[in-house]
Amino acid sequence: MHYGSKRPDELPFNPFKAIIAPRPIGWIGTLNAKGVPNLAPYSFFNGVGSGPDMVMFASEGKKHSYTNARDSGEFSFSLVTAELSHAMNISSGNVSEEINEFELAGLEEGRPVEIQAPFVAASPAALECVTVDAFQLKDRHGVLIDKFIIVGEVVQTHIKDEFLRDGFFATTAAQPIARMGYRDYTSVTNAWSLARPDDPVQSGFSDPNAL
Repeated sequence: MHYGSKRPDELPFNPFKAIIAPRPIGWIGTLNAKGVPNLAPYSFFNGVGSGPDMVMFASEGKKHSYTNARDSGEFSFSLVTAELSHAMNISSGNVSEEINEFELAGLEEGRPVEIQAPFVAASPAALECVTVDAFQLKDRHGVLIDKFIIVGEVVQTHIKDEFLRDGFFATTAAQPIARMGYRDYTSVTNAWSLARPDDPVQSGFSDPNAL
């Protein structure tokens, strides 16, 4: 099967999100102009570079997180785990900007160091980010569409000590969840390593800068 802009009748739902899966969930914390915390998950989220570390999230529609991150110049990211999935789902609801989703989901606010936007205190890892770009996307014809991008530079990283093993973040111990297609999720419970052909030491990571 192949198709263009028109989806075939035998596909009741667009499989695009199921194909580009799994996707990390950007659990984004912001403050609005009145100082009210906002928390919402975004499945179009990822890192876009390291040194400096940078992340992005995309909003379909100009939602509170986009507006707050653009106007305040900052946002936080919290890692979503299986244990936190119910709270994450609660925070995905479409509520008034006057509602604090941390409180709505029964979550304690983590205290940031360099920014004002809180993160999820119970998360194994969180990032404090300064917004470096905010823009609206265009389609291939150059027409503006209802999708918006925030790019942020990481200025502080928070990791709970129990998830550090010999200086490495233990991803499988944290068991983050990721977004798939439709209403589906998956969790990271196993991992393996592959040495690159040009790695300095084939049997291990002796040079952290090579990663």
